[in-house]
Amino acid sequence: MPGTLSFDDLKSRVTDGSIDTVLACFPDMQGRLMGKRFHAVNFVETSFKETHCCNYLLATDLEMATPDGYAASSWQGGYGDYVMQPDLDTIRPVPWLEGTAMVLCDILDHHTHAEVPHSPRAMLKKQIARLKALGFDAMMATELEFFLFEKSFDDIRKSGFRDMAPISGYNEDYHIFQTTKEEGVMRPIRNHLYAAGLPIENTKGEAEAGQEELNIRYSEALLCADHHTIAKNAIKEIAWAQGHAATFLPKWHHDRVGSSSHVHQSLWQDGTPVFVDDADPLGMSELMKNYMAGLIAYAPDYTFFLAPYINSYKRFAKGTFAPTKTVWSVDNRTAGFRLCGERTKGVRVECRIGGSDLNPYLAQAAMLAAGIKGIEDKMPLPAPTTGDVYEDAKAADIPQTLRAATQTLRDSAMLRAAMGDDVVDHYTRCAEWEQEEFDRIVTDWEVARGFERA
Repeated sequence: MPGTLSFDDLKSRVTDGSIDTVLACFPDMQGRLMGKRFHAVNFVETSFKETHCCNYLLATDLEMATPDGYAASSWQGGYGDYVMQPDLDTIRPVPWLEGTAMVLCDILDHHTHAEVPHSPRAMLKKQIARLKALGFDAMMATELEFFLFEKSFDDIRKSGFRDMAPISGYNEDYHIFQTTKEEGVMRPIRNHLYAAGLPIENTKGEAEAGQEELNIRYSEALLCADHHTIAKNAIKEIAWAQGHAATFLPKWHHDRVGSSSHVHQSLWQDGTPVFVDDADPLGMSELMKNYMAGLIAYAPDYTFFLAPYINSYKRFAKGTFAPTKTVWSVDNRTAGFRLCGERTKGVRVECRIGGSDLNPYLAQAAMLAAGIKGIEDKMPLPAPTTGDVYEDAKAADIPQTLRAATQTLRDSAMLRAAMGDDVVDHYTRCAEWEQEEFDRIVTDWEVARGFERA
């Protein structure tokens, strides 16, 4: 399959004129690609070494507002620069944009050139290094669920986000005829991403009208996060080019099911999966059990990294395939964690808590930190649950609101030890700001409900 471009490949394509633009990008706190468009000649001659950006880009919200309360970036500090250092191993063509290539960048301190510890890519790399010190590599895959709409982003925005008809008329879960109607968008998504070097497996209809799913092959954890972020950006751009909107909002309407981003994970050593034990009734090694025990025990601590906005928590509802409990079960989609591939070499754990709005770098970093803690402490794995987990009164709940998840993040000794106080405080402030912004807004629901009757 097509792969990433070497720097020499890029220089050759710039020389022959097939590439004239290089996107130098990095993931922000929300998982969006931020950066610059370089004239390709300038990039290969000079800017491949480094470029710069304002340090507020890792301290903004979805509106690009600059909240107070961040130690790393503020008006008092003058909003200085960060260094964007291109990772030349991530150069790839961008086939859906004419004459364009992309490179992902690491974010460095302008003065010390050390990686900025709260930058998402650095956070994941730190946990990968901790795991590597134990002798293991993490392999992961994320599922990207999203909705396609009949109209464009601009048309929907101009309607006040009221005229929002999905691209199809009924539930299209695994439905070939319904998804055939959407191939004008979905086929270019698959083929362009494959040509950009992403190991695309498939797309399918999901369990609602207009809901889609993209699956990307298992890969090393950092590659998985890179693939997810590039794919999410590409889906929006390709849908936009076709006159449609694509949303990763987890719950865009209270009568519709939500969109998730399940994360599959396993550990390997020297190219061999180490979650496997043929002697175990479910094929699970003791290492896997310890890792899963950490994932489950600390799920409340890192829920913010799986569900970062007010809307994220509207998705957690029984009977919707979105979990409400932090327990595990064997191939059971009502649990927060699902054992997949039991008694095979593909045995793995799927975390079903995360919504489509998660930042994959942050989510994967937090889960690795929890799993590592489980391994270090040799935590025992509780017995699996069975049946309808929604009705299991004894099972622990996932934090049900952003406010609750902010508190568990703030109080997490595990995450503070794994990530550092400064990093946890930074993202706690991010969570607080989202709540503060919501709390000051009067919603349409409040006005319609109480305008006359209150």
